[in-house]
Amino acid sequence: MSPLRARAPQFSSPEFRTALGMFATGVTIVTARAQDGQLVGLTANSFNSVSLSPPLVLWSLAQAASTMDAFRQGSHYAINILGADQQALALRFATRGVDRFADVDFVEGACGAPLLAGAVATFECFNRSRYVEGDHVIFVGEVEHCAHRAGASPLLYHGGKFYAEHPL
Repeated sequence: MSPLRARAPQFSSPEFRTALGMFATGVTIVTARAQDGQLVGLTANSFNSVSLSPPLVLWSLAQAASTMDAFRQGSHYAINILGADQQALALRFATRGVDRFADVDFVEGACGAPLLAGAVATFECFNRSRYVEGDHVIFVGEVEHCAHRAGASPLLYHGGKFYAEHPL
C-alpha cells in the first residue's frame, strides 16, 4: 500500500504568496554573530511560539538565503520583534547588498547576537534544531533570555504593507 500524499496544488505560486499575505503578522529581525565574528541579520515574519516548557520558538529561512550558513552553523541567535516606528529598519534588513548594521543601535546579547534598540521584545535563543521542509529551513530556538517593553506598539505586516497596531 502506498503512503498518502497531498494532491498537486490547484493554484500558482503568486496566488499562494498573496493568500499567505492575508495573515497579519508581526515583523522580526533575526540576528546572530557568525563564527568569523561578522554580524548577520534579516527581516522575517515567519516567527511563532512552540512551547512554554521548555521555552521554544521557531522561524524559517529560505535555503538559498545568503545568511543560511551563519544561522545553520551558529549556536545562538536573537529574534527582535520590531516596534511600530521601525519600518525603515525592517526594510533595510530585507535589502540585499547593503551594510544592514551601519548606524544601527544595538547591544550585544549574552551569547553575542545583536539585540536591536527599540525592539518591543527580544528572544536570545540556543539554536536547538533545524528541519528542512520544501525550500526553507525551520529553526527551533530554545529561549535562554527574553525581554519586552510593556505598552510598546508592534510593527505589523499584512497584504504586502506595514501597519501600526490600533486597539479595538
